[in-house]
Amino acid sequence: MPHRDQTEKHGPHDIRVSVIVPVFRPGPSFDDLIASLDRQTLAAASFEVLLCDDGSGEPTGTRLADVAGDRPNVRVLSLEHSGWPGTPRNRGIDAARGTYVQFVDQDDYLFDGALEKLCDYADLHGSDVVVGKEVGIGRRIPRRILSRDIPNAALGVDPLLEMLTPHKMFRTSFLRAHGIRFPEGRVRLEDHLFVMHAYFAASTISVLASEPCYAWVKHKGSASSSRIDPETYFPHLESVLDLVEANTEPGELRDELLRHWFRGKVLKRVSGRQMVGYPDDYRDRLLDTIVPLVQRRFGSAIDAALDPPNRLRATLLRADRRVDLLGLARVEAETTCRAEVTSAAWSRGGGLHLTVRITVSREGDSALPDELSVVADHDRRDDRVDLVLDDSSGGGRRIAHRRTGDLAAVRLSVDPLKTFDRGDPSRGGVLGVRVRHAGWSFEAPLESSPAILAGADRSPLLAGRTCTLAVVDPGVVRLRREWPSGRAKDVAGRTARRLRALISR
Repeated sequence: MPHRDQTEKHGPHDIRVSVIVPVFRPGPSFDDLIASLDRQTLAAASFEVLLCDDGSGEPTGTRLADVAGDRPNVRVLSLEHSGWPGTPRNRGIDAARGTYVQFVDQDDYLFDGALEKLCDYADLHGSDVVVGKEVGIGRRIPRRILSRDIPNAALGVDPLLEMLTPHKMFRTSFLRAHGIRFPEGRVRLEDHLFVMHAYFAASTISVLASEPCYAWVKHKGSASSSRIDPETYFPHLESVLDLVEANTEPGELRDELLRHWFRGKVLKRVSGRQMVGYPDDYRDRLLDTIVPLVQRRFGSAIDAALDPPNRLRATLLRADRRVDLLGLARVEAETTCRAEVTSAAWSRGGGLHLTVRITVSREGDSALPDELSVVADHDRRDDRVDLVLDDSSGGGRRIAHRRTGDLAAVRLSVDPLKTFDRGDPSRGGVLGVRVRHAGWSFEAPLESSPAILAGADRSPLLAGRTCTLAVVDPGVVRLRREWPSGRAKDVAGRTARRLRALISR
């Protein structure tokens, strides 16, 4: 069958994409979004912007009118207040004149060439859905789904569930033909319902990971940081589960999909410090809601692919063993992880080689349920250590990793050229580790004494630039890219390619 780009041709005056922005009393960051739309490489006549105002009133109305006043491709849809983004997004779909729609939230923004690249990619592959690369600003972004371009991605094969945000491009006729809409009103997980409906209906889902498209900005006090109300939240989760079961047969694919929500929306909420920190009455309400949910919707067949701690948690939930479940959480909360540099050296080629000692210890005396023997038998060869660089852009990015059975002497090697071969403005940052040990996950800053790093404070000169390794307060290690004079400089991909060329001579 021919790709749609062979049958759908765009004329010089066609609207290729409608950018749909649900708006409610936006703050100063809204100006960043508008500025990013002004900078798009796609001609203004080739895209439209629909500002779907959810009954903001004044002064927002005047502000939006000013934005649209000198931008012919911007329209304002004035709506009655609904209090949730579903209605404004749906009205945007109804009004869209573009071949595609791209959803953008009012506090986020697009990278300069995003719309043109997304449209071209969708045209090339006949895509109904395109997952463009999201970049976290102050938040962590899943990595696996954005590790490579995938022209034709498949549920159960590619990690599409990692990114269920609505910040995607969809073919407008596809959404209308299949009646794919956001639920209206105050519905939790409305983005999961919309995106999963699209995933199940799509002929082609594509991932564009090689080009940054969408900046997902975390702002203080965002709704996602608030504690859920169990009695209202979990019925909405069940709506997602209903959608999954209606579109899959019993078997491996269904189990894998259900496991995603079981792990992320149920088991995570009854683990470690989060579980221990709940007030007693809230913990009782939470368990009163999720225990019957687990018994009803998550059979033991899906446990096999869970890590050992979550398998244990699932068993305790189904048996309604609340005392043991809380005991497990207390043990997790009392377990700490520390990472210390025991040796550091730069190679002549500029590589950084670290030996790190990881210590996992428990500070309390809480008892574990007997079933912990399942976890104790975990194969330590599956332990993993990731070295991450926190450059203040959102939780750190992995720059080295090692699978090891010996946490006492983990050897990690860093290539500074690859580390700084990125289009972001990172100058460097503090180092930390993510540790996977016996099925549990830990994060810790990388610590060192100044004496350990004394002989490895500066890399060899690489095409006029160096990397510095230093201990900063309170004893954590910082990796930084600098001019020899000490003035920090951003390193873009073009510079890194030049460095490689010089080193290879």
